[in-house]
Amino acid sequence: MPSWYEEDQKSKTRFSLVAKQPLVSAQSPYQKIDLFESEQFGVVLMLDGLFQTSERDEHYYHEMLIHPVMTSAPSIKRVLVIGGGDGGSIREVLRYAEVEHVTMCEIDGLVIELCKQHLASFNVPWTDKRLDLRVGDGIAFMKEHKGPLYDVIIVDGSDPIGPAEGLIAESFYAACKKCLSPEGALVVQSESPIVMRDDLVRIVKNMRTAFPRVAPYLGPVPIYPSGSWSYTLASEKLDPRVPKPERLAQIEPTAKYYNRDIHQAAFALPSDLKRELG
Repeated sequence: MPSWYEEDQKSKTRFSLVAKQPLVSAQSPYQKIDLFESEQFGVVLMLDGLFQTSERDEHYYHEMLIHPVMTSAPSIKRVLVIGGGDGGSIREVLRYAEVEHVTMCEIDGLVIELCKQHLASFNVPWTDKRLDLRVGDGIAFMKEHKGPLYDVIIVDGSDPIGPAEGLIAESFYAACKKCLSPEGALVVQSESPIVMRDDLVRIVKNMRTAFPRVAPYLGPVPIYPSGSWSYTLASEKLDPRVPKPERLAQIEPTAKYYNRDIHQAAFALPSDLKRELG
């Protein structure tokens, strides 16, 4: 009999994948970590029973989380990534020649180590000299940060339960703003616009308490519930719909999903969602 891995969304919806081979099932101090090899998606990572990423569809998520903000922000010299233990986000950030320093703060060191072993196909440049890797609580890091300001902050957190719940609080977004340069930008993954609509609306409204410009946008992630995902970009005055041509030139030739047209189209929201966001 095949072995099935199942994601249960609040006991209302379930999503399942059949495994060719289980690889790891471990319990860290923070969460349950599962990695398995699937027929359609290659190696898959689950945290606390929720699908996080896979070999065959990770580019949809990581390219859309990273490139809209990185191609449009005025400066991208100093970048902070909160979460993102699989490494896909820092891989995309480090593709930009302008980037001089990237701090990555991931709470669960075991996730990093297991992904290095089993998701080596992500080709993450873990040894890049620009990367400052820290294992610790991203929320505490933001509140305690006293160093130079960041140009871009990226929150690559899991669903807002367990250790990631504080990543959608008003106080967290206020802390992010204090750590950003005046023209800096914050981007977060903001859940499914279909099966997690309440979470998306809450995230956008909480971000508006700290930032005057808050722009949600959408993209596909096949392994996630409903296959549609949202991201939200916030700043003082940035228009994120206008990418810089010189940065696009670095990314488009090798990107699998992201390009100029997708960038601009992603900010077009369905009418019912626009009304709900106000």
